[in-house]
Amino acid sequence: MADTAKLYEVWVYLQAEPLFWLTLTIGCYLAADKLYRALNLFPLLNPVAVSILLVSTCLLLFDIDYQRYFDGAKFIHFLLGPATVALAVPIYLNWSAVLSEKRSIIAGVLSGSIFAIGITYLLALMTGLDSVTVKTLLPRSVTAPIAMGISEMIGGIPSLTALITVITGIIGAALGAFVFDTLGIKNMAARGFAFGLASHGIGTARAITRDRTAGVFAATAMGLNGIVTAVLASLIFHLFLNP
Repeated sequence: MADTAKLYEVWVYLQAEPLFWLTLTIGCYLAADKLYRALNLFPLLNPVAVSILLVSTCLLLFDIDYQRYFDGAKFIHFLLGPATVALAVPIYLNWSAVLSEKRSIIAGVLSGSIFAIGITYLLALMTGLDSVTVKTLLPRSVTAPIAMGISEMIGGIPSLTALITVITGIIGAALGAFVFDTLGIKNMAARGFAFGLASHGIGTARAITRDRTAGVFAATAMGLNGIVTAVLASLIFHLFLNP
């Protein structure tokens, strides 16, 4: 009993320290990534999804308030922005390859962005969602920092947008390779571009780990999609959702 009491005291002390939650988050991701690699990159065990599950289980199991957790792990949230900007480096280093496919890139980004926003808007109307929820859903196909900014700008709920965006990315990253293989798409530039366009940051991370060319085109698609989606979401907001 004495040992149990001491362990409990240590736990109470640790979970009150902000650094503990940062360490827990990184530790969960490293464990998830090790499992992912050990099982030969099995798509349904995406390390982001598994680490979210591990951290969420810990918070629920010990009844930890989300704000307490976020106060300790918010440094990772801060790094989302710089990490996204850093993707410009591989684009710069492979600028000639990107320029050689400029027409396909422009056509792909425009059609992909329009389809993602259009289908989200139509499905939201068909299911009778309120305007705030529609605004929250519209930017789901771009990377989380940009999606949250768009959501806040048009009157959505940024925190919910971030959650939906992560779920979108996880699904795309998990099932993307299976879809490409089924359709017989072997070109790594095309595969990477589709990952970045449909699964934003998480898909781009997966593309980078598989192939350098795929990573470059994934980063290109993700960046351009963020710009186009910001414009289109704002346009839909002013034309249809602005009271």
